[in-house]
Amino acid sequence: MPNGSSPTARALQTLEILQARPGTTAAQLATALGMTERAARRYVEILREAGIPVESVRGPYGGYRVGRGMRLPPVTFTAEQALALVMAVLDASNSDELVGAALGKVIRALPEGVARQAAALRSYAAIAPDPTAARTDPATASTLVAAVAERRRVIVAYRAGSGGEFETEVDPWAVVVRFGRWYLLCHSHRADAIRTYRIDRIRGVRQTPHPFVPPDGLDPVAVLEENLGKGWQYPVRIVFHAAFEQVAPWIRAPMGMLEPAGDRCVLVGSTRNPAMYAQEWLATIPVDFTVEAGPELHAAVATVAARFTAALPSPPPDQPDQAG
Repeated sequence: MPNGSSPTARALQTLEILQARPGTTAAQLATALGMTERAARRYVEILREAGIPVESVRGPYGGYRVGRGMRLPPVTFTAEQALALVMAVLDASNSDELVGAALGKVIRALPEGVARQAAALRSYAAIAPDPTAARTDPATASTLVAAVAERRRVIVAYRAGSGGEFETEVDPWAVVVRFGRWYLLCHSHRADAIRTYRIDRIRGVRQTPHPFVPPDGLDPVAVLEENLGKGWQYPVRIVFHAAFEQVAPWIRAPMGMLEPAGDRCVLVGSTRNPAMYAQEWLATIPVDFTVEAGPELHAAVATVAARFTAALPSPPPDQPDQAG
């Protein structure tokens, strides 16, 4: 069974293991969960704190087992909740077999009337494949989430978009899901700076014994958004010929930082893909602007402008004067 994606999911997985294999030792539980014995014992304590009677038996045939008579309450959904769950899974997973199988189990456990609606929605909703979708390994995401919860430094093996691979030791601050992509927000000891790594590009994770303390008042989403627009290869500086309030709703955080400048405003950032920046982002903003830097973005905007100009029909030649 793949690891869960949150501390709660880890605790539920711990319970499932103990129910299926009474007498599991701390070492065996740690191996099954992919964590240290100390961390595994902590998840046992979480179950006990939740009122689940996990017994600890000493001796050569000892280990953890769930007390007799323990029964989990049934999970119930309203019709709206069940349909929202199906819609969320369809929207996020497309043809993911693992999630699809889990969704099927949920639907079969629903009351007949609710299950009928959920099954119909799943059967008749057509899903267009997302060409930009990136498959995130659940075990990798779970290991990172556990490291975040336990405040334990990790070493990640990463493959960059350019194809280069490297290892780096990081303090994993948070896992953030943004527009269908999973990111690790962390402090890289290799770069001594904040970094964001796409989790679908992480090839391996190893926990270290070193703890860390995250920044006080950390807002993971805000920090991720701000960091996505920094540190790329090509600089960006754009002057918009309109007030800040008019332009701000059109600016995504990865585009850079927008600042007011009198009756105009200035966007400063960076990009690794000037063509995408010009075609998919700047072209959609209904405000006049001037590209002041850098030359790569200037050339990309000129290419887009030339393509749109070429799409216009040629004006008809001047008609000769027919007057006598």
